[in-house]
Amino acid sequence: MSYAAFKMMHYPTGIETCAAGFITSAGAAGGAVPNLVVTAANVLEVYAVRAQEERTEEQGGGGGDRGLMDGVSSARLDLICHYRLHGNVESIAVLSGSENRNSNKRDSIVLTFRDAKITVLEFDDSLHSLRTTSMHCFEGPDWQYLKRGRESFSVGPTVKADPQGRVAGVLIYNLQMLILKSAQASLVGEEEMKSTAGKSSVRVESSYIINLHELEINHVKDFIFVHGYIEPVLVILHEKEPTWAGRLAWKNNTCMVSALSINSTLKQHPLIWSTSNLPHDAYKLLAVPPPLGGVLVISANAIYYHSQSGSCSLALNSFSSQPDGSLEMPKSNFPIELDAANATWVSSDVALIISKTGELLLLTVVNDGRAVQRLDLAKSKASVLTSCMATLGNSFFFLGSRLGDSLLVQYSSNSTQITDEGGDMEMDNNNPFAKRLKRMPSDPLLDVTSGEELSLFTTAQNSSDSSQKSFSFVVRDSLLNIGPIKDFAYGLRINADPNATGLAKQSNYELVCCSGHGKNGALTVLQQSIRPELITEVELAGCKGIWTVYHKNSRDASKSIPDDEEYHSYLIISLENRTMVLETADDLGEVTETVDYYVHGSTIAAGNLFGRRRVVQIYGRGARVLDGSYMTQELIFSQHISEPPAGVNSEPPAVAFVSIADPYVLLRMTDGSIHLLIGDSATCTISLSTPQIFSTSNSSEKVTACTLYSDAGPHTWLKSTSSDAWLTNPTDSSDASPTASAADVYCLVCYETGRMEIYEIPGFKPVFTVNNFISGNTLLTDGLNSQNDESVKKEEDGLNLRVVEIVMHKWPGRHSKPYLFGVLNDGTLLSYRAYFYEKAADVSGDITTDVTDDVSRLRNLRFVRIQTDTNTREDEETSGNINKGRNRISVFNNVGGYQGLFVSGSRPVWMMVCRNRIRPHPQFCDGPVVAFTVLHNVNCNHGLIYVTSQGFLKICQLPAGLNYDNYWPARKIPLHGTPHQVTYHTEKNLYPVIVSVPVIRPLNQVLQSMSDQESAQQIEINPDDMQKTYSIEEFEIRVLELEKSSSRWETKATIPMQNFEHALTVRIVTLHNTSTKENETLMAVGTAFVQGEDVPSRGRILLFSFSNNNESSQNLVTEVFSKELKGAVSALAPLQGHLLLASGPKITLNKWTGSDLIGVAFYDAPLHVVSLNIVKNFVLLGDIHKSVFFLNWKEQGAQLSMLAKDFSPLDCFATEFLIDGSTLSLVVADAQKNLQIMYYAPKQMESWKGQKLLPRTEFHTGSHITKFLRLQTLSADKSGKFALLFSTLDGSLGCVAPVEETAFKRLQQVQKKLVEAVPHVCGLNPRAFRQFRSEGRPHKPGPDNMLDFELINYYEMLSLEEQKEIAEQIKSTRSQILTNFSELIVGTSFL
Repeated sequence: MSYAAFKMMHYPTGIETCAAGFITSAGAAGGAVPNLVVTAANVLEVYAVRAQEERTEEQGGGGGDRGLMDGVSSARLDLICHYRLHGNVESIAVLSGSENRNSNKRDSIVLTFRDAKITVLEFDDSLHSLRTTSMHCFEGPDWQYLKRGRESFSVGPTVKADPQGRVAGVLIYNLQMLILKSAQASLVGEEEMKSTAGKSSVRVESSYIINLHELEINHVKDFIFVHGYIEPVLVILHEKEPTWAGRLAWKNNTCMVSALSINSTLKQHPLIWSTSNLPHDAYKLLAVPPPLGGVLVISANAIYYHSQSGSCSLALNSFSSQPDGSLEMPKSNFPIELDAANATWVSSDVALIISKTGELLLLTVVNDGRAVQRLDLAKSKASVLTSCMATLGNSFFFLGSRLGDSLLVQYSSNSTQITDEGGDMEMDNNNPFAKRLKRMPSDPLLDVTSGEELSLFTTAQNSSDSSQKSFSFVVRDSLLNIGPIKDFAYGLRINADPNATGLAKQSNYELVCCSGHGKNGALTVLQQSIRPELITEVELAGCKGIWTVYHKNSRDASKSIPDDEEYHSYLIISLENRTMVLETADDLGEVTETVDYYVHGSTIAAGNLFGRRRVVQIYGRGARVLDGSYMTQELIFSQHISEPPAGVNSEPPAVAFVSIADPYVLLRMTDGSIHLLIGDSATCTISLSTPQIFSTSNSSEKVTACTLYSDAGPHTWLKSTSSDAWLTNPTDSSDASPTASAADVYCLVCYETGRMEIYEIPGFKPVFTVNNFISGNTLLTDGLNSQNDESVKKEEDGLNLRVVEIVMHKWPGRHSKPYLFGVLNDGTLLSYRAYFYEKAADVSGDITTDVTDDVSRLRNLRFVRIQTDTNTREDEETSGNINKGRNRISVFNNVGGYQGLFVSGSRPVWMMVCRNRIRPHPQFCDGPVVAFTVLHNVNCNHGLIYVTSQGFLKICQLPAGLNYDNYWPARKIPLHGTPHQVTYHTEKNLYPVIVSVPVIRPLNQVLQSMSDQESAQQIEINPDDMQKTYSIEEFEIRVLELEKSSSRWETKATIPMQNFEHALTVRIVTLHNTSTKENETLMAVGTAFVQGEDVPSRGRILLFSFSNNNESSQNLVTEVFSKELKGAVSALAPLQGHLLLASGPKITLNKWTGSDLIGVAFYDAPLHVVSLNIVKNFVLLGDIHKSVFFLNWKEQGAQLSMLAKDFSPLDCFATEFLIDGSTLSLVVADAQKNLQIMYYAPKQMESWKGQKLLPRTEFHTGSHITKFLRLQTLSADKSGKFALLFSTLDGSLGCVAPVEETAFKRLQQVQKKLVEAVPHVCGLNPRAFRQFRSEGRPHKPGPDNMLDFELINYYEMLSLEEQKEIAEQIKSTRSQILTNFSELIVGTSFL
């Protein structure tokens, strides 16, 4: 029996829905920018917009009177929280609490899931995360009657909210309107309201269902709540009787709008007005903001405005039709189609519409203050192809996209009289943007600067009409999207290491994906692991540590170089028994003999003090302070530390660990004692002091880890969390006074019991206590009074768990918050982010039990644990000698424009901090890393140095051009067309790609070429239609190569297709030439002629050879064979030197003679073949509707015979073989987002004598899988196990990997426990999400032999006690479970 695990490796990035609302703070403050909530498949993220205002001396920080746009120099999206849900979000709405003038409430998020689940979420300050406030489910036998006999529905539940937040409406099962009534402040939780003013969110009190069928409302297309009524008014767009294109001459204007007044108390909903005779293709409603009110109805060819008091319309092209007897419709100045458009409001009378081609349009509702007179449409510029839009406050809007990068755009409106100011403002806005591009070469916007995306920069100059406004736009930020991935290829990187083995060999490869659509189409290069670009390397054995230090002499001090740009002066390398010092000028030269550094033993640490004017070097027995190369002070510790009592070993303790935070140095000795070096900035000297708290009574508790934390910057963050701080919220406060830039320094200490203390320096006054830090609880709060729970066993498998390293750091940036990292001795990494929470004064008076006299404690400080998705656990055999007593965490502020930390060890990992979120990127290429530091000098700009365990010191830079603010480092190469398929030529490192580009052609030319090819009938052309144009897709094959010298992607050759010919598949195949008896590597292309349903289907098979000399790109690719076939050539595969091709429903096996393909065998498939896979002489065939077929090729009788097939209907998306040693399984992904594994077992009775494929497991993935790729796993036993890497249409990547039976049974038990042990976001059930979806078809449930790694991942986020409890319940151990985790993660680290 074979078992498998399903694991996501790159989460979805294609944004499908978005909404704006005041989620984290109440919107009472004028001018505040609301939060942005986005969803991509099952990922939910909440962002804050951080606008950077340009402050000049004259303004004195005022800048408010000129409006936000003029003063804002840049803006970005910062992540507040993100979740991966056990279900795909169908729609989203924000229930507004801030619109209601009386209540100062926050907004809530309403999410809907299939088939009829609704969850309401609010932001909880105390947990710093979203909390579910209510769940509404209308599924199961009790609610079966709501479906009215139907089983499958094309769309899931849709939610819309009333603008004032009184109710929300959810359309479920296409016919039932669910009304959610929000609770009034006067009714629910009055006490809570008083105590947490402005902190509570709007909640849902009750719900009821309106059956629309009874109101004779069928076929609902859209609905919305409108502004300006005392009660909520719901406007529904619906079709009385459906029609279709063939019946438009008889029945066309079939849609109507009905407005219902919702009285949620009496549950009544009278019809107050309605309008009929709207076109059949009307599909969207837009509520016009006050004071006008009413709705806009958008159809493909016209826009209509309707309200209770009046109506008007605007025809968009010549296809718009008005009902008989009505007035002539006004026409827009230019023809356009608006099907599949998205819209949002940028002012009370101007809507921004983005068409399906990405054109940006401004629709003005022209009015006289009371009544609407007409609609005006004006063209602006091109933008990204959007799937959703949201306006954020008065000056930003967000364009969410499934097909390209999502953009945050700032806009400013100015009436036409003052357009020059708009022009000036554009210049202002362009400059900082260019600066940011210069600073971050890997910015996702850099690749598209030449394209149309950034043409949002220009102002939209409209007609000279005074009623028109003009708008200027500037792109402020973008969220990278790599979806939809239609296909991908697995190829070598240009800096691959041919000698690498094992895990290091995996980082030789990269994925090249076809992503995006139309003008947003691109090739995306993805690399799971970072391979730094080598500048130079030196062999260096026995290295213990490396440090780079600055030196500011008095001459440099006058020059104001930003700290970030200052060059390093010295590199200090600590070896076993000596120290080397190198000068980091133009080249690295050793100056060990000429400097006053301590060089006769190893160095423990080195760093800068006194604002980089001095260097401090700590060695085992003392410390030296140096000004450049001259020593100004030496301190021998044994002279200052009181001698140990007689009889004890008189060897004085040496320094074991050092932490430096200007002007303090913390020392931990080998005997566990703690000392502090205090610097005097006036004299630039240091003195040693032993804190009282560690010298006497408390010394019984052993310290296992300690560090210093400098709360530097204009905002002293920690200070404001003490209970006597007058600041209410440090992150939102205005800039603190400049004197606050002096850093507050704190000391963090971890004890053997697992307790962590934070002390104020230099007095060592305890200000924060966590009694059980080692447990890894989700939340850390100041636990001064709670009893220390000593009973918890920290032992595990003989390993005494303790914290061996702790780091707290706050990266520069106005809104950044401190992070806290702890490393346990088994390699577990605990990651926390600090936040601020002020408890409301308790009414019951519990506060008196606190230590009220100690007001300086950081009572409002809290830490929330964050999931980092990284495997930092060490290999048992290597961890002992690599990191013995060494720091694993190195913090960096600027490496290649990024900030974060580097975790060294046997599996090093980079953790970049981008937008307040941690992005982990492993580094496999050099094996274990023992030391790391940053280097910034002339030849190595913001680079790094690391030492490998093999004894090589490498000076490197991060690869430029990659964007690290993504799940995997990514680089996009714009194609300005849609990529369809890509393949890889191994010997020549070439990537042939099928690209289609939309081309506008005159209609008569298009019809003419169609009649040329089908000469039997001439097409009649109406003279009026001669002027019209038609968009057709033109296909070509581009052969791309990554140049080693310039690392740019060059097009080496382009092969155009014929008119109306679509290239469907391209593959590199190795065929056996029967004439020369040699193997030839050729590029095979399968095409189809797409000419409409009345022309018989045809296709071509093309074979191309590659020339041997790479110099001449003229004839790199030569056509060697071409043949026209009946039916589309949809799939190709090489089979034992033959070419297997699917043309229409027939599969033929052909041999290659050098000039011709000759058929040797065939097989008739049912309908249309979508995929072919080969293993040895077995063939797996996927059909578009009839599931999979398992074939066998026998060379003796030259026949393709069917072994077995799946008898149930299935719409195949992708197929592949899964190999687990000697077991062969068949994997298929279908249109319902399911994944099935089948097997061939002719001896089993259920298989109908071997005709039927039997199910091994079935699983719902939640995404459309487009391609599987079989790759060998990295297992220790070298057994032939292959995992399947897959790509999806929502921009995610994952793998299906075979698992050993013992590991499977153990992890399956863990999975069952976690369903109930973990509180799931939105109350979703992970088991229900993973059940096979048959969409109404009869289906017999299959066996459950698949692990859901998305659920098992939560095990690592549980506290230590909960992990042990689950392990005991399943008769296993925590370390055994985590070892199984590591094996699977390492085994599937493919890139």
